[in-house]
Amino acid sequence: MNARKYVPNIFVELANHAKSRYLLLSAVVGLVGGLGAIAFYWAANGVDSLLLGGLASYHPPAAHGGGSVDAIPFIDSLEMNHRWLLFLLPALGGLVSGYLVYTFAPEAEGHGTDAAIDSFHNKGGHIRGRVPWIKALASVATIGTGGSAGREGPIAQIGAGVGSLIGTKLGLSSSDRRILLLAGIAAGVGATFRAPLGGALFAVEVLYLETDFEHEALIPSIIASIVAYSVFGAATGWEPLLETPHFAFEQPRELILYLFLGVFCALLGIVYVKFFYRMRDLFAAMSIRPGLRPAIGGLGLGVLAYFVPQVLGSGYGWVQAALYGKVALWVMLVIALAKILATSLTIPSGGSGGVFAPSLVIGALLGGAFGATCEMFFPAMVADPRAYVLVGMAGFFAGVSNTPIATLIMVSELTGNYGLLAPLMLVCVISMIVYHRNSIYENQVANRAESPAHRGDFVVDVLEGVTVGDLAEQGHKPLIIEEHVSLSDILTRIAVAEGAYYPVVDGEGDLTGIFSVNDIRRILDEEIPPGLVCAKDIATSKVITVTPRDPMNTTLQLMSSRGLEEIPVVDADDSSRILFMLTRRVLLARYARELESKKGFYQDTP
Repeated sequence: MNARKYVPNIFVELANHAKSRYLLLSAVVGLVGGLGAIAFYWAANGVDSLLLGGLASYHPPAAHGGGSVDAIPFIDSLEMNHRWLLFLLPALGGLVSGYLVYTFAPEAEGHGTDAAIDSFHNKGGHIRGRVPWIKALASVATIGTGGSAGREGPIAQIGAGVGSLIGTKLGLSSSDRRILLLAGIAAGVGATFRAPLGGALFAVEVLYLETDFEHEALIPSIIASIVAYSVFGAATGWEPLLETPHFAFEQPRELILYLFLGVFCALLGIVYVKFFYRMRDLFAAMSIRPGLRPAIGGLGLGVLAYFVPQVLGSGYGWVQAALYGKVALWVMLVIALAKILATSLTIPSGGSGGVFAPSLVIGALLGGAFGATCEMFFPAMVADPRAYVLVGMAGFFAGVSNTPIATLIMVSELTGNYGLLAPLMLVCVISMIVYHRNSIYENQVANRAESPAHRGDFVVDVLEGVTVGDLAEQGHKPLIIEEHVSLSDILTRIAVAEGAYYPVVDGEGDLTGIFSVNDIRRILDEEIPPGLVCAKDIATSKVITVTPRDPMNTTLQLMSSRGLEEIPVVDADDSSRILFMLTRRVLLARYARELESKKGFYQDTP
C-alpha cells in the first residue's frame, strides 16, 4: 500500500522538491527528535530518582543545575550507604531490558549509535518502526537502575529511527532516507547534551574511522539539531550539562604535557575498546538465553558497585566534582578503571545504553589523575590541574570514537567553556592518530569510498568525458504504449517486448508517463478486472529522463540512487521525444571497459 496516501499532499510535494526537501523534513525530524529526547530524559530521570535515589538512597554529587557545587565535600573515600540494595538493582534493570530487547527488537541491544551506523552503511537507512520505542524503554530500565551507560546511544538510535520512519513513510530514496537518519542522530544528541553544533558534527563524523564526513547531511543535521535543542531547552532549561571554573590556556609550554595526555588517553582507549569487546565475546559464548545475559551483566555490576558504588549511573556528578578539584587523585584513578569494567559489564552483555557518557567520565577522571600527577612533578608547568579533567574527557572519547572535531566542540558546549580550545584540539587529534583503527563503534568503515552506501559514487574519473550519447548503439528501442491501451492489450504487447520499462504517450505522441513490469504485477495482485485499467492508470507521470549530452557518471549515480534498471533517453531539445532506453547493465559494462583501459594505461606509463 502506498504510504504517500496518508500524508498531506503539500508535504509530499515539498518533500519531492529538491531545494525545500531537507529544510522541511529536517525541521520535522528535529521537532520529533526533541520531543522524544524530552520524554526519554524525564523517564530516565524519573526511574533513577524512584529507584536509585528513593529506594536505595544513592545520591552522587549533582551535575550543574542539580545542586550547589560549593556544597560538594572533598571526596577521598569510596564509602557510600545502602550497598546491599545497589547490589540488586542493576540485575533487575538488566532483566527488564533483556526481556524487552530480545523479545521485541533484538537490534536494539547494546549501544544504539553502532546500530544506527550499520543502518546507514548496510541497510539503506532502514530502521524498524518499533526499534525506537523498545530502545527507549530498555534504556530507561538499564540507566534508571544504575547501569553504566549513557543516553547518547539510545537517543541517537531513537532519533535515527524517527528520521528513517519519516523517509520511509514519504517513499523517499535510500540516499534521502540515510540523510534523515543522520539528521535524527544529530537531533537526539544535540538536544540531550545541549550541544547543537557538536550533535550535528557528531552525526556526520561518526560514520568513518578516518577524518571523513558525510557532508551532504551536514546542513540537514544542523537544522534538525537546532530545532531539537530549542525544543529540549525550552522544557528542561538552557544551562550547560556541566559547570566549570574559568579555564584559560596561557602557557604554550604546557602543550608538552597535553601532548602526553593525548598519548595516555589513546593507550588507555585501546585497552578499553579491547576489553569491552572481549567481554561481549564472553557473554555471547554463554549457553543461556540471550535475554538473561543483561541480568548476568547487571549482577556483575552490582558486585562491583558493592565495592565501588561510584560506577553506577552516568557518573557526571563525579566529573563535576573533579572539575572543581574535589576528588582525590587515587579516587579518580580507581573510579576511572572501575568504570571501564562497569561499562563492559553493562553494554556488552546486551544491556541498552550508550558509550558516550561512560567514556566521558573515564576520560575526565583519567585526565584529572594525569593533571594532579603532573602538578606534583612539574608544578611550574601546570597552570590548573583541573583543566586536565575537561581536556581528558574530550581526548579519551575522541580516541575511542574517531570523532575529534565533533568531540572537542561537544565538550566545549556541554561545559560552556571555550577557553581550552587549543589543548582540546591537540589532545583530540593526538589521541585519534596514535591508533586510528581503534574504535568503540565497530560498524564504522574507513571512509566514504569503502561504505556500501556510496557504491557507484566514485566512478567520476573513470567515466570522465563519456556521455549517454556514446551508448546509443547499446541502447534498445522502447516499446511505447498509448495512454488508452487496456491492461489486456498491454500484457499481450509486453509478452514479446525487450526491456522492463514502458514509456506511455498521449494522442500526439508526447511522453506523459512510464511504468514497469513491477507496476503490472501490483495491479494484477489487486485483482482489478483488466478491462477497467488502461496504461494511463498504471504509469507514473514523474518520468526520470536523461539526454544524450548528459555525462555517463551522473546518469549511473542517478540510476543507483533511484534504484532504476532502465532510463529513457530523450531528445535534448524536445523532452517529449524518446530516442532509446538505456539499461543499468549497459552502463556498468561500459564502466568496466573504461576501468580496464585506464588500468592498462597506468600500467604502461613509466
